[in-house]
Amino acid sequence: MLNQIWALMISIGFVYGVIVGNLQEMTDSMLGAAGEAVDLSLTLLGVVAFWCGVMEIAQEAGLVRELSRRMKPVIQFLFPQIPENHRSLEAISMNFIANILGLGWAATPAGLKAMEALTELEKERDAEYRAEQEAGCRTEHRAEQKAGCRTEYQAEQKADPESHIASNEMCTFLVLNISSLQLIPVNIIAYRSQYGSADPAAVIGPAILATSVSTAAAVVICKFLTRKRTAKKV
Repeated sequence: MLNQIWALMISIGFVYGVIVGNLQEMTDSMLGAAGEAVDLSLTLLGVVAFWCGVMEIAQEAGLVRELSRRMKPVIQFLFPQIPENHRSLEAISMNFIANILGLGWAATPAGLKAMEALTELEKERDAEYRAEQEAGCRTEHRAEQKAGCRTEYQAEQKADPESHIASNEMCTFLVLNISSLQLIPVNIIAYRSQYGSADPAAVIGPAILATSVSTAAAVVICKFLTRKRTAKKV
């Protein structure tokens, strides 16, 4: 869908440029923007290499592990249903730390690992639920209840296929990952520096304020919707 929107916008711009006779200006603008994109990419490449290196050093030195340990109460508050010492917790902590430091590139691998671990956790829960359902079918009125329980469970599977539904933890993690608090907005600072800002780092204060508000709103909304969803299941 997004590709179609971009294609439509580009087509409209091209047709408009032809109609009003600005084809030459449009061509110059496209070539100029391509050159700026290359310059910006080279600038960001250095920034990415530097901060990803810092993140690797911090991880090897045990700093990330220590920060993850200190974040444990916060993680448990945000994800109370995840079992203690589950492998997803470390990946979630690393993702949050990288995002807080403005290292979106370093946060992506940890985010993918966290989603994979949360998917496995949901499959384990689904397997336990199936086992409970089958055990209930076998123990109560083996002849009549077994057929009815199997029919009911099959209906639940069709209406609620586990492969198509994100868990509460997945939704919460995704929302918090998008609205993440940032202490150092590295991307924005790099953009401002590339385009000649007199004080590229001046955006740090407003960025902290904006992302603090967005993160607080995300936590409140996720907690509210999680309780609402849990109440419906009960």
